[in-house]
Amino acid sequence: MKALLGQLSDADIRLLRVFIAVVECGGLSAAEMELNIGRSTISRHLKDLEVRLGLVLCRRGRGGFSLTAEGEKIFNGARRLVKSIEDFRHEVNDMHRTLQGRLVIAIFDKTVSNPACHIPQAIALYTEKFPDVLLDIHVLPVNAIEKGILEGQHHVGIIPPHRRSASLEYMPLFGEQMSLYCGKGHAFYETDAPVSDDQVRAEPYAGLSFSSPNMEVSQALELQKVAAANDQEGIATLICSGRYIGFLPDHYAKSLVADGYVKRVNNERFGYHCEFTLIHRKSPKPTRLVQEFLAALQQVSPAA
Repeated sequence: MKALLGQLSDADIRLLRVFIAVVECGGLSAAEMELNIGRSTISRHLKDLEVRLGLVLCRRGRGGFSLTAEGEKIFNGARRLVKSIEDFRHEVNDMHRTLQGRLVIAIFDKTVSNPACHIPQAIALYTEKFPDVLLDIHVLPVNAIEKGILEGQHHVGIIPPHRRSASLEYMPLFGEQMSLYCGKGHAFYETDAPVSDDQVRAEPYAGLSFSSPNMEVSQALELQKVAAANDQEGIATLICSGRYIGFLPDHYAKSLVADGYVKRVNNERFGYHCEFTLIHRKSPKPTRLVQEFLAALQQVSPAA
């Protein structure tokens, strides 16, 4: 009978962190840049971890990278363990009234060009006050941000909420206007004349692929979605093909309009206003690392 795992050492934690990175990156090659170590070293670390645990965690080779059933369980447990270590370090930092560690911020894409968005100013204020904090920004779809916040992978998220969770706190930040656009080569691009509701609904529409205000509005307006993307850049690419119409934030579309790639569809009914909020978990109570970032946002955001 194999002996049970004994005391976890710092070396074990390092091996688990490597394993987590490899799984999240989807394989050894992709993890090289993330970890800044060579593939052979990563492979050796994985082997050392498997020997330490007495388990086969993953399959790696010509067939690609995949987790075993045991590897899936170890991955989920390792993420919880590393998160607990991070939380403990934040609590100790709070006691010493110093801020160190890592703040993970998840943001929905194409917000930086919005003049109403003051996230960069909040970051400047925060890092000037707490230079030892490592900021880690992830740009993700709305549903992935909500999931990451609820599971504790991200500390704060910035999203256009379309549904509310009782487990999350919401802080208003800014808004943006969404309008319907077409690309060069599309029939609507060639005319400045107004187009009717029926004409708009007859055109192929490209929308976001996940539940969001974009999806809700397009369904309410009876647009026929025939193409999808998981971010605004993907929607813009589809629109620029000249084959689809789709919603874009006006601030983001401004440069595309100026360069002649897209044009706003001449029908005022097909547009909507989108509000952005910051979200974080209600429980456990936000650490000082998070609270200070909220304070920085409140200081620079008129709506907060």
